[in-house]
Amino acid sequence: MEILARGVGRRKEAVAQVQLVKGTGQFIINNIPAQQYLHNNTCSLLSVKAPLTTLSTSGEAAPDGVAASANGTQPQKGGYATSENSEVTKMENLNLESMDTIVKVKGGGLVGQAEAIKLGLARALCELSTSTITEQVSDEIRKQLKDKGYLTQDSRVKERRKYGLKKARKASQYHKR
Repeated sequence: MEILARGVGRRKEAVAQVQLVKGTGQFIINNIPAQQYLHNNTCSLLSVKAPLTTLSTSGEAAPDGVAASANGTQPQKGGYATSENSEVTKMENLNLESMDTIVKVKGGGLVGQAEAIKLGLARALCELSTSTITEQVSDEIRKQLKDKGYLTQDSRVKERRKYGLKKARKASQYHKR
């Protein structure tokens, strides 16, 4: 099992470690298929796979070779990929259907875990793009993910409990007499 890229994502109490390996396109979370792990929650599934779909469906924003190779077809003329033959072979390494995504996640609830996985996957895709293709195309991929907000970590966490209060801000009812 050859690890192509790794990424770590955090959200609230959840921490996700994402690995991209060569395989058949499976998405596995804690040794369980993603759909089963997320209880067929469509919103969470779409959120988790959003960075992958951004790269595979962005035809006008990405260079033609990136969008075409992600779909498994040959690159079209007029993009970066047709300028050099060596770049075509580098783009084919980014074929998303030939990669398995293996995730280890712990802590938090399902929504926090889904957001952590999304951030970790986006970071892993950026690392993958810098190691396999040219700098110009990897900057384009990073820009796409950054514009969609997939590389921005959500820093909101639960507020700590203060002494004299029941929770962070909840106090007992005030009575005058």
